[in-house]
Amino acid sequence: MEKVLLNGENLTIPLAKKIVDKNLAIGLSPSAKQNIKRSRDVIEKWIKAGEVIYGVTTGFGEFKDVKIPKKDLEQLQHNLIISHAAGVGEALPKNIVRLMLLLRINSLAKGFSGVRLELVDQLIKIFNLGIVPYIPSQGSVGSSGDLAPLAHLAATIIGEGHAYYNGSVILSKEVLSKSCLKPFKLGAKEGLAMINGTQMMTAFAVEILNRSVRLSKLADIAGALSVEALRGSDNAFKDALQKVRPHKGQINTASNLRKLLKGSKIRLSHVDCGKVQDAYSLRCIPQVHGAVKDTIEHVWKVIETEVNSATDNPLIFAKTTDHIEGGNFHGEPVALVMDFLKIALSELGNISERRTARLVDGSLSGLPRFLTPETHAGLNSGLMIAQYTAASLVSENKVLCHPASVDSIPTSANQEDHNSLGSIAARKCFEVLNNTEKILAIEILCSCQGIDFLKPLKPGAGTRAAYTQFRKRVKHISYDVLMHEYIQSACDVIYSDTFVSNVESKSGKLH
Repeated sequence: MEKVLLNGENLTIPLAKKIVDKNLAIGLSPSAKQNIKRSRDVIEKWIKAGEVIYGVTTGFGEFKDVKIPKKDLEQLQHNLIISHAAGVGEALPKNIVRLMLLLRINSLAKGFSGVRLELVDQLIKIFNLGIVPYIPSQGSVGSSGDLAPLAHLAATIIGEGHAYYNGSVILSKEVLSKSCLKPFKLGAKEGLAMINGTQMMTAFAVEILNRSVRLSKLADIAGALSVEALRGSDNAFKDALQKVRPHKGQINTASNLRKLLKGSKIRLSHVDCGKVQDAYSLRCIPQVHGAVKDTIEHVWKVIETEVNSATDNPLIFAKTTDHIEGGNFHGEPVALVMDFLKIALSELGNISERRTARLVDGSLSGLPRFLTPETHAGLNSGLMIAQYTAASLVSENKVLCHPASVDSIPTSANQEDHNSLGSIAARKCFEVLNNTEKILAIEILCSCQGIDFLKPLKPGAGTRAAYTQFRKRVKHISYDVLMHEYIQSACDVIYSDTFVSNVESKSGKLH
């Protein structure tokens, strides 16, 4: 099987996601192997010479001034892992753990961490065999890296802690044994190199960004369907209007809407209706959705830089035989953009729910109240409570969007006196993403129901493709149904790999 060769510089966000999702094998490039060996040679010389180097021949944190005898250096690294594996809470999703391991390998591949090539080879074997450590999600403050989560990851490598095997959580040493591997004995610096880094928060960021690009397109599709159902105008989407406020995301969103609505018979039916302009939730889709697109693009650049960075401490510069004690493990770059992104994604949910609210309000939409036939109204509640669910998720997002990065709490007896809380920012951003996907699914459920009442008029090429796909799985609601099942079916449709691509096959490529 062909391997993806990592060198610490070439891992993109889509490639990282592809490697994990498609279970691609990985390896090291020749240059990475050479760089790893060079930095390790320097470490070995320093140890032999008895030099005092933080984390290599000293303790950690406030124990930075405690020199460790040479005979205890391996025990020092082992103790570091088991003492720092102090996480609590629900387990991280398996794909996030796999991304963490991949990103940790890529960072070590840069050759600034001073680890042995044998350690990186062991990590690669574990990754390629599909071994997934069990890692609690809580416990990182996001500086000195994601210490607790990465310590749990490292614990599996040395045969401590737990990992998944055939769907069950068992002792890591048993998983290694069943996989014909032995627990790895860490040498000087190697434990520290494993846990100093931002790989948990960055793993979340990689997952979130990949899904956010698709979410942005889904939001445009949902908005276009609502424009159809609410008989809105496309005047606000004209290119000339966008060009005098030339934000890239705004221009691209308006272009998407024009593509999706092109050829709409619904739009032609009310061109001369006399309505001057639509509510903001329709008219300002380019401005709101576009700003989110611009945010995603900015965050993407920051995270792709982080993915290919050396983030432990101290870092070893083999060419000059220097070691520099610094703060590359500090999660602030990731923390800030995760907070920024979750605020942006929540706005897609905010404006979506406002469109849903208009769809179910007969006085605003001109459609049957709560999108249930008037002959059945009262006895049937229609989609009344679907909007409640969207409102609940929007409100939950507002709480989640309090920025974690504005907080800090000192640790390690005030040696580590400013922490990023990036791990919390990333986990909350992930929750916002999941909530927003559901909010958009509810909007599409309601907008397709609204379009049903406008027949025989047909929507545009792109919106018709979305509507047709949706109706293959989710039928029109004439009488009250178990709404949870319909919402879940709506989620299943829009989450499918083919939904957006099938729409694009009719509308043209969406930005």
